Amino acid sequence: MLFNKLPDELFVPLSGQNRHIYQSVLIELADLYFDEDLIDPFIPKDLVRSTIEEAIIKHGIRSWTPEEDSDSVNEPELPRSTAEYASRIYRRLVKTGWLDEEQQLYRTYVLMAPSISHILRTLTSIASFKKKSYGGAVLNVLSSVEAAIKDPSGRGLTLQEAARTSAEFSAHLTDMLLGLRELKQSFAESTNAQEIVRNFFEHFVEAILVSDYKTLKTHNNPFRFRRSLLSMLRELQFDRVKLAQLIDHYQEVLELGEAEAEATVHKHINRIIRIFESVDERLAAIDEFRFRLEKRVADTVRYMDKTTPGMSARLSRLIGALAEQDEADLPELTTLEHYQLLSPKSVRAAPRKRTPPSLTIIQQRVIDPEVLAMRERFKEYKERRQINGQKLEAYLERHLGSAKTVKAAEFKIESIEDYIAFSYVRHMPSLGKKVKQIIGNYELTIEDRYVEVAGMVECRDFSIQRKPNNPSKTVEKGTQHAR
Repeated sequence: MLFNKLPDELFVPLSGQNRHIYQSVLIELADLYFDEDLIDPFIPKDLVRSTIEEAIIKHGIRSWTPEEDSDSVNEPELPRSTAEYASRIYRRLVKTGWLDEEQQLYRTYVLMAPSISHILRTLTSIASFKKKSYGGAVLNVLSSVEAAIKDPSGRGLTLQEAARTSAEFSAHLTDMLLGLRELKQSFAESTNAQEIVRNFFEHFVEAILVSDYKTLKTHNNPFRFRRSLLSMLRELQFDRVKLAQLIDHYQEVLELGEAEAEATVHKHINRIIRIFESVDERLAAIDEFRFRLEKRVADTVRYMDKTTPGMSARLSRLIGALAEQDEADLPELTTLEHYQLLSPKSVRAAPRKRTPPSLTIIQQRVIDPEVLAMRERFKEYKERRQINGQKLEAYLERHLGSAKTVKAAEFKIESIEDYIAFSYVRHMPSLGKKVKQIIGNYELTIEDRYVEVAGMVECRDFSIQRKPNNPSKTVEKGTQHAR
C-alpha cells in the first residue's frame, strides 16, 4: 500500500553514512516549506539552494562519505566548498524523490509531493517531541460530541473528529506504556549506575513523568469530564431522531450509502465509549510500570556508593564457600536480633505502593433565604449609617437653600440619615478625608450657648455660612432647591 505512493529510493539518504547531514538539511527545508506565511508552494530553486547552504554553515558540516551514485563518480571525494556540498545534497534529494523540480517559463521551481510533505512533517514532529496536552484533547472530544448532539444535521461530522482525537489519545497512552517498558529494559541491561540515574531523569522525569503522567495524576486531571461525555454518548445511542439526523449528515457529507453511514456512526460512538471506559485500567498498568521503574532506580541510587571493584566476585566466592559447609558448622547469627531479614522493623523494608485518595462527593451548601435577606438588611443599615462628603453637602444645601447662613436650631432631623449628618456637621473641620472636597465651601462658627434641635438633640449653638468663593455653585444649588 506504500510502494505505489512513495519513491523506492526515498529513505536511501537517511540510511547511508551521510544520514546526519541529510537529516539536518531536511529539518531546515521543513521550516521553509511548512512556513505559515507561505502562500505559493512552488519555491524558486535558488532559494532552496541557499537554504541548504545555510544549513551546512549552521551545523558546521565538514565531513562527507562517497555515495554509490553514478552522478558523483568523477567528483572529488570531499566537497571543496559550501556550494559543492549544497549541490551534491540537492541533486541527491531530487534523485531520491524528496524534492521535485518544475519549469515555468525561464525559472525552475522546487516543490514537495503531498505524500512526501506528510512524511517530512511526521519525521520532524518525532525529532522535536512535544508534550501532549491531555486536557486539551479531552476537551476537544467533549466539545465535538456536544456540537454533534446539539446540531446533528449541520455539525454531525464533528463526531468523526472526536473519534479520531480519541484514537490518537489512546495510541499515545499505549506509547507511554511501551516507553516505560523500554526504559525498564534499558536500565536492566545497563551496569553503569551513573548512566541509569542520568537516563532516568532525562527520559522519564522530563519526557514522560512531567509531560504525561503528572498531568494524569493531578486533581485537575482532564478525565473529570469523562462521566458527562460517556452519559451523553449512551443517551445518543438510544436517541433515534438524532441518530437518523447524524446518519443523513454522514451520507450527505461523506457520500456514503445508508447502511455504511449508519455503521460508521455507530463505530465512532462505540470507539469513543470504549476508549474512555478503559482509561482506568490503562492508567493502572502505567502506574505498575512506573512503580517498578522507580524502585529499580531507587535501589541503584541506594547502593551506588556502597560497591567497590571486585565486590561481586568476592561475594560470589563467599557464598560458594558457605554453601560447601554443613549447616551445623555455620556461626550463629546475632546481628539481626529477633527480626527477620525483610520485615516492617528491618533496616531495608520493601516500599509500598501509594494508594490514591478516596473520592469525596462535594455537595453545594444551600443558604437559607432568611439569612440572605438579613444580610441585605444589615448591608442597607450600614450604608445608611455611613457618611461621606456628598451626603453631608446635600444635607447642608437642603437647609441653606438660597440663604447664605443657617443656624443650628433651623436644622431638621426627619430620618436616621439626617441625624447622622447633623452629628457630623458640628465636627466638619476635624473629619479630614471624608469632607475634604467640601470643607472649603463652608465656614462653621461655634457659640457658647446651648440650643435644642428638632426636639432630639441638645448641643452648642453654631451657624453654617456658605463662602462666597463659588457664587455660581450657590445660585445653581439654590435654584435646584427651589425647583
